[in-house]
Amino acid sequence: MSSRPRAAWPLVAVFTAGYLASYLLPTIVGRLSVHLGLSPAQAGLVGSALLLSSASAGFTLAGRVERYGSRTPARAGLVLAVVGYGCAALAGSVPLVVLSVVVGGFGSGAATAVAAAGIAAQRDPHRTSSLGLLTVSATAGALYLTIPHLGGGHRLPFAAIALVALLVWPATARLNGPTATEGPASQITGRLPHRRSGLVLAGGMLVWSMAQNALWGVSSRIGVVQAGLTEVTVGAVFAAALGAGLLGVMGAGVLGARLGRAVPIGLGTVVIAGSIVVSSSARDLGSFATGEILWNTVYPVVLSYLIGLAASLDVRGRWAVLAGSASSVGVACGPLLGSVLSEEAGYPAMGLILGAATLLVAAPVTAVALHTGGRPLVPGSVRRRGGAPAALLAATTGSLSGAVPKLGSPEQAVTELRVRRRRLVRSAIRTAGPDGGPGQSNAYASTSDR
Repeated sequence: MSSRPRAAWPLVAVFTAGYLASYLLPTIVGRLSVHLGLSPAQAGLVGSALLLSSASAGFTLAGRVERYGSRTPARAGLVLAVVGYGCAALAGSVPLVVLSVVVGGFGSGAATAVAAAGIAAQRDPHRTSSLGLLTVSATAGALYLTIPHLGGGHRLPFAAIALVALLVWPATARLNGPTATEGPASQITGRLPHRRSGLVLAGGMLVWSMAQNALWGVSSRIGVVQAGLTEVTVGAVFAAALGAGLLGVMGAGVLGARLGRAVPIGLGTVVIAGSIVVSSSARDLGSFATGEILWNTVYPVVLSYLIGLAASLDVRGRWAVLAGSASSVGVACGPLLGSVLSEEAGYPAMGLILGAATLLVAAPVTAVALHTGGRPLVPGSVRRRGGAPAALLAATTGSLSGAVPKLGSPEQAVTELRVRRRRLVRSAIRTAGPDGGPGQSNAYASTSDR
């Protein structure tokens, strides 16, 4: 992809089309169960198939978006989403619905992967991811207010997702084309940076997303079966909850990096665990609405910081795509897990289990945010565990043009030189300084043990 970040709004549009299916999962699972005669576990399995297909698309495209460009895979994903979800809306038999859902899910995953890679290359990944979550929450909230009044069985949610993917198509004209075979962009190679932190984050996001979507996948049934509400009332609660989520995401966008990433991720995850317990044990409108609204207010806030954290680990977006795909695997397993736990143990016990799992992953994911939060995020900065002091040192030697960078700027890749002797290290550092002489490369030697 081009080294110059493009406008954010096409990425936000593609992000919305890719994420919408997971946001509409409760009504998809509920309507499949009611209108196609599936058991709750079977309907949850269909939802899991959709999201697992979406995750497989992310793993397939990880590290390849740069080679193909953003435009081609985004358009391919949107075409698959339109065809897959459109056929699911028209199909009347379970096998055809499942096959169509798998195709549409792969298209959603491709669109999400393209958006994640593009967001990582933005100057402020957290702000762009917040805009994406804001847009998809608003779209899903509008659909939750509309769909219950229109009927249509299982067809309407799928048709809505296909229509949104079709409307997003014109935005792909503003995305990058394929990268040329020669030039600086094609010469960026090397292993994934921050592999241990990235793996811990990806694993934590898998479990975190599994717990969230296990509740989200059965929330509609909790409202109807346990709390005794109608589908229209449940839809109104979901719309209000997603509206509160909009306020939460806007607040996260305004807050930005003022508190870092560790505090919003750690504290927010604890609040999410408590709201899961409240929502799953609800037996009336008040408790159900309280749990859902509190949960949906904090959930997108924490998710925006997790996406921003993954994007900050690699400017090429590989960790953003891989962590997002791991999250999609957790999301895919969520509906089935929630259906099985609710049938075997009941909704309140399910909430306690999911809340405990959410608390367990809070510590390692917060540790990753603390460990990587002090890295310099500026062009030409030295990648080392010293973080901001290393950036200050580089600036005082006159090696960087301009002042010490502002927090939140994207990290640029640097060449890592492996040396064995101290004399060679000194020589490499001397050539990198301001007195390196004509013809010397102005590069930094990194001796970190990453």
